[in-house]
Amino acid sequence: MDLSIIVPCYNEMESIGEVLDKLYSLTLPEYVSNFEVVVIDDCSKDNTYDIVLGYTKKYNNLRLFRHEVNKGKGAAVHYGFQIAGGDVFLIQDADLELDPDDIPLMISAMHKLNVEFVNGSRYMPGTLRPLSSYRRYLANRLFTFMTSVLINVKLTDMACGYKMIHKNLIEKLHLRENRFGFEAELIIKALRIKRNNIVEVPIQYFPRNVGEGKKLSNKDAFKILWTIIKYGLFKVN
Repeated sequence: MDLSIIVPCYNEMESIGEVLDKLYSLTLPEYVSNFEVVVIDDCSKDNTYDIVLGYTKKYNNLRLFRHEVNKGKGAAVHYGFQIAGGDVFLIQDADLELDPDDIPLMISAMHKLNVEFVNGSRYMPGTLRPLSSYRRYLANRLFTFMTSVLINVKLTDMACGYKMIHKNLIEKLHLRENRFGFEAELIIKALRIKRNNIVEVPIQYFPRNVGEGKKLSNKDAFKILWTIIKYGLFKVN
């Protein structure tokens, strides 16, 4: 397995260094033959880019790219898919809500079950998570339920940022969404190709609020809802 960890980031100067150090301290399974980290800075207005640039001198297999205008998380991930050198891609948020220590479990699940898609879940039994916004939780449960019904696959966390997907599957999806709705599009289109090609694994979750840099807003939630309807109900390609 050649693994590319794609890190989209926007104004994450407070956490990006710790995320990178955690990624490079991981003990990966022996069948991961090559490993790289690809950071896509989505035109940050703080010092995120300069911090990562400094880390490229510390880690040889760290690659850094920058959007000249802010395009959205989805656009950053799409670009990462295009330039990454691995045959398996894992999306790692830069805000430390999700713990890189869970990555080996995701890799192991893909390898053992021979699937092309691993979805992290913040709501499966065994997940460690402090209490957080109940309204955000209810919205996610609604979105996950709708997605599960529309694609006839039982999911527990459609919107989780931890998604690991094989390059062969990515090349079949023709992804369009540039902002937060891309996660719904990704999982819906992937499961329409092959339903038994995904596994969910429990992951740790440390939620933050808007004051701590949370990017997702109520407006984004409505866009995610429309994305689910568009690709799940109307089956837009």
